[in-house]
Amino acid sequence: MDLSNYSVRTDLALEAKEMVSENVSDRLPGVDMNVEEDGEITVTHIHVMNEEGSRTLGKLQGRYITIEVPGLRYHDSDLQDQVAAKMAAVFEKFLRDLGIPKDAKALIVGLGNWNVTPDALGPMVVENVLVTRHYFELTPDQVSPGYRQVSAVAPGVLGITGIETSEIVHGIVQRSKPDFIICIDALASKALERVNTTIQIADTGIHPGSGIGNKRKGITQQELGIPVIAIGVPTVVYASTIVNNTIEMLAANFGKQTQNTAAILGMLPNMSEQERLSMVKEVLNPLGHDLLVTPKEIDQFIEDTANVIANGLNAGLHEAVSQENLSAYTH
Repeated sequence: MDLSNYSVRTDLALEAKEMVSENVSDRLPGVDMNVEEDGEITVTHIHVMNEEGSRTLGKLQGRYITIEVPGLRYHDSDLQDQVAAKMAAVFEKFLRDLGIPKDAKALIVGLGNWNVTPDALGPMVVENVLVTRHYFELTPDQVSPGYRQVSAVAPGVLGITGIETSEIVHGIVQRSKPDFIICIDALASKALERVNTTIQIADTGIHPGSGIGNKRKGITQQELGIPVIAIGVPTVVYASTIVNNTIEMLAANFGKQTQNTAAILGMLPNMSEQERLSMVKEVLNPLGHDLLVTPKEIDQFIEDTANVIANGLNAGLHEAVSQENLSAYTH
């Protein structure tokens, strides 16, 4: 039996850690983790160090950074600037830790379908990043110090182009010869509260379409021969996950009002998360009701998050872009 259909679906390493151990402080073999609090921003560093850690979390070996900001839902421009500045600092250090020099040439790839709002994060980031490669090619003597060569592309999806995204990226890499790649993509989460409030940065590359269960050839260092950094934001959640989370919240709410929750919810509160999810999927899957769900405010969320990521990348990649005037570099 293929049990993968009944597993909790998440692209976030942090959620994978939570599924293995609910206690954040618990140490797992082969996994190093530390958490930083900065006002409303929580930054979690997870390092999957070896095969044992990879098997434990179900994630590839590498470094994962998760930036959680629940307040991103509320269209707070001051908070967005703070998050962009924090991301810039985190990303700049991430590049140093990977040994990527300040003059290394970057290719930013905005994955996703620009016609589908929850999947348009990548293309929207590409619209707002500061691209400079053409200046270095055409007027190198006029480029001020503090900028690096950055190019960007939104290659679309297989259903639009008829070409695997990895093939398009591979061709661009062969011709433009960047030193490293940054891929931006929408992800799937297992928790409603992390949708559109969380940014994950990883050095493990990316598999286009993985957030919705599609199997695609990866954009990774093994495939392309240069470092591939993945930046993703969960924009969707499965209906089965919503039902499962709702059962948990109902049990917690009834537990505050009565000791006899079993009379209301039966054995559901005592089942493990995996058992409940399996039961919910057994009901929804045959009917085709395990839909991918996104908030009704997704248009604003995507625009805000894309600006935050673009601003963070602009400051993280170019020393000349100060974190105080980040918004001047986005459309």
